[in-house]
Amino acid sequence: MLRYLLTEDDVGSVRFGISPLCELGLSLRAIKEPARFPLQLGWLRRTEEARTRLDMPTLMALIDERMWTPDFLNPRPTSPLTRLDDELEALAAIPADVFRGDLVAVHGAVPEVFAGSASAAMRRVIRALQQLWDTCFEPYWPRMRAVLEADVVYRGRQIAQSGVATMLNGLSSRIEYDHGVVSVRLADPNDRTQAIDGNGLTFVPTMFTRRASAPVGDGPPMIMYSARGQGALWEAERVANPAAVAAVLGETRASLLAALGDPASSTELGVRLGVTASAVNQHLRVLRDAGLLVSTRYGRSVLYLRSELGTALLETRAG
Repeated sequence: MLRYLLTEDDVGSVRFGISPLCELGLSLRAIKEPARFPLQLGWLRRTEEARTRLDMPTLMALIDERMWTPDFLNPRPTSPLTRLDDELEALAAIPADVFRGDLVAVHGAVPEVFAGSASAAMRRVIRALQQLWDTCFEPYWPRMRAVLEADVVYRGRQIAQSGVATMLNGLSSRIEYDHGVVSVRLADPNDRTQAIDGNGLTFVPTMFTRRASAPVGDGPPMIMYSARGQGALWEAERVANPAAVAAVLGETRASLLAALGDPASSTELGVRLGVTASAVNQHLRVLRDAGLLVSTRYGRSVLYLRSELGTALLETRAG
């Protein structure tokens, strides 16, 4: 059990962030044991061929049989949405003793693949992670990021409407909050208690944890939890009568409506449908004004989601 102790000020400063590097590191769980991550089987299928070209000995040396990964792969986000380039730059700068210590904390010893120079081993790790990103994440990141952003927006709305306690107790069945204590039930049999002491507690939504995860060591206070809205992320949208909907809305607007079963930004939609950003925005405004979509802002992005009326339209069958 991990317990974070929060003062009243700490409760008020709970924050959220999205970390591409966390996603890379945690994705090794799904790659290692696909059956444990059924919601990501679509991603695994789409990236199967690309993964044959990766440095798998290096990547698999970053995870153990308990599905633990070293803390240097789980940096606390410094902003609501960090950039992978910045995170990899920070990773390259960590001291050799931290690199080795984080590996030992997971494996009990430094894996053979990382024997010798720590700087050479770190370069190999960064190169393998960059390849994983380029081939398996970058093509799908806008779609994945939209789900993560939408989750953060949802949690923020919960705090505004019902308070921090309600939000915290709704994150996961493994996370409980009571009278200033956030308790996380982990696979780690050891009990750990850590006071926040003004350092801030950061929550990180992810696609690659089933319940909740936390740093292996006593690093900055952070909890990674399963993001909402993953269920249909990799499923093709099923429209009962696409021809009828297209006849009413037009092909492009019907496709946009079908694609918005989960939150997405106009940029992502443009890439997915091969439509210019300006055209997508124009169509989205029309659909929203007609009550077929709803929208919400996250940072600089606006996320769109099909409304109940839009879903009802897609389910219309020909008479």
